[in-house]
Amino acid sequence: MSLWRYRDRLPVEPLVTLNEGDTPLIPAPRLSERTGAEVWLKFEGANPTGSFKDRGMTVAVSAAVREGAQAVICASTGNTAASAAAYAARAGLRGAVIVPEGNIATGKLAQALMHDARVVALRGNFDEALRLVRELVERHPISLVNSVNEFRIDGQKTAAFEVCDGLGEAPDALFIPVGNAGNITSWHRGFEEYEDAIPRLLGFQAEGAAPLVHGRAVARPETVASAIRIGNPARGEEAMEAIASSRGSIRAVSDQEILAAYRLLAAKEGVFCEPASAASVAGLLKYGAEGRVVCVLTGHGLKDPTAALDQARSVIPCEPSLAAVEEVVMG
Repeated sequence: MSLWRYRDRLPVEPLVTLNEGDTPLIPAPRLSERTGAEVWLKFEGANPTGSFKDRGMTVAVSAAVREGAQAVICASTGNTAASAAAYAARAGLRGAVIVPEGNIATGKLAQALMHDARVVALRGNFDEALRLVRELVERHPISLVNSVNEFRIDGQKTAAFEVCDGLGEAPDALFIPVGNAGNITSWHRGFEEYEDAIPRLLGFQAEGAAPLVHGRAVARPETVASAIRIGNPARGEEAMEAIASSRGSIRAVSDQEILAAYRLLAAKEGVFCEPASAASVAGLLKYGAEGRVVCVLTGHGLKDPTAALDQARSVIPCEPSLAAVEEVVMG
């Protein structure tokens, strides 16, 4: 099974696929107990490259192949780079990714490099990278596969289809991290097309990278949640329209709140996501909710091993004897 079971609702044939989609919808009993809501986790980290980006990339790269593109390119904080590189490799296309120098998580960089993409470290931020690649594709026969590509949005909307099928109906509210704002736009489109019953869409940005909360671009966005470290979202206007039409809201959460939710998910629910993913749960814990709630976890925790090691307890050294092991384990 894959998201291509919804192919009658998608604009291209599955020319390039890694069997993405059909990710777990996991009940969260401890979060439910703590918040008083019925909480579910849509774990997009179970996609082939470990993030929700694969949903859009399979459709965007399939479209690129159909249109005869010779290469694909993207600007990225990491997850789009990993996904674009993988699907370019699968399609036999050249792949190039532009990332902010020194601001990409180790796991994501490793993926892009191993998929043999040309990785360019720009001495600038994501917003500058996206501006440059948009100019580049105007001059060369390269397919841009950022979320400004409509095929990306069409692929990502299938997550909403899966949630409706899994629950039997749309939830009362959807909590979701917001970076470049393509994903919340996709979910809105998916609910609108599939159920015509749109839940309240509640988006969360990090305090240091919250342009949609403040109503203005952030020149130098900063947050531990690197996947949403974006100061001028390409889909910002559409995201705000989606939020308004669903009677939802967009709010900010602090890095401390994001990291607390990140640790809680791993230690209490057994779900290991990357820090940016935990912004949705941080928002739930901070602002609360009622009824049936789905929190979107956009990427796997292994995307950013450095963040995990910084937050986890230390490894305990031990001598190779039963007594020593017993003391450490049982003490």
